[in-house]
Amino acid sequence: MSADLTPFEVFEAGDVALQCGITLRGARLAYATYGTLNAAKDNVIVYPTRYGGSHADNEFLIGDGLALDPEKYFIVVPNMLGNGVSSSPSNTAIPLAGPDFPTVTQYDNVVLQDRLLREVFGIDRVRLVCGWSMGGQQAYTWAALFPDRVAAMACFCGQAITAGHTYVFLEGVKHALITDPAWKQGRYTEQPWRGLTAKGRVWAGWVLSQDWFRAELWRDMGFVSVEDYLKNTWDSMYYGLDANDMLSMIRTWQMCDISANPIYNGDRRAALAAITARSIVLPCRTDLYFPPADNAAEVAQMPDAELRVIDSVWGHYAGGGRNAPDTAVIDTALRDLLA
Repeated sequence: MSADLTPFEVFEAGDVALQCGITLRGARLAYATYGTLNAAKDNVIVYPTRYGGSHADNEFLIGDGLALDPEKYFIVVPNMLGNGVSSSPSNTAIPLAGPDFPTVTQYDNVVLQDRLLREVFGIDRVRLVCGWSMGGQQAYTWAALFPDRVAAMACFCGQAITAGHTYVFLEGVKHALITDPAWKQGRYTEQPWRGLTAKGRVWAGWVLSQDWFRAELWRDMGFVSVEDYLKNTWDSMYYGLDANDMLSMIRTWQMCDISANPIYNGDRRAALAAITARSIVLPCRTDLYFPPADNAAEVAQMPDAELRVIDSVWGHYAGGGRNAPDTAVIDTALRDLLA
């Protein structure tokens, strides 16, 4: 999550019954808006946040002359529950504080975001929903839950259903945190820094591809060795963030399944077939945990969807604004959907 947050508002949602059977009392959904809602309320774009990110981290795709142009569209960026800005383990009172924070699903996130749009802005139709990584999971969920209200959907480097291999990868990240003696079953008195450092090192080997490291692209970033890159980028990547928040979002990620809700009751084929929004799904050729083959299987079951593979060595980061040519591919897809 960005350390320096840009301005945001908070939707006080009251008591929210979550899928896990626990009521999140006094739920707070933090969000930022860009642009102006028009009189017809038909220029709305929903752009949810990613793992470990806030609304500020989504701004690389928003701006004058870009597809997500605030001069044309009203862009709503809701912060995912658990990210430290919306209701999260780190900012919720006892008895739901820290490790006692309830499990949140992407269904929970999207239903709450829908309430924000309807209750605060009177919005019932979305021109486009889009997102990177866990933001893409939420985009998929929006399109499946509200097929008659979402016109277009884009997911970049994300999935509708978390694959088994991705689940296992996240288990490694999780255990890097919880095996730190300072974690103390989530009731730590200071952040488990060793675990957060180990988490960063694990993530570094997954978020970028073998091709990226083979080309030694860390040199273009000013580093003189791989260890220099790890020490000065990844060892501090998650400092300033809360370990229980990180674990909460990992649980949400691992449980992602757009059919796991009262509408589809676990029927994944039905959930994917229900997505009538014009959709473009953009995996990266070298993404190690959202590979193109998984997305191709999803797109094949959607009635109006296209697979556009980002041909890049930047792996998962191809979707996150780290490499300008990759970002241009995403921007072009968003333009096509908004045309």
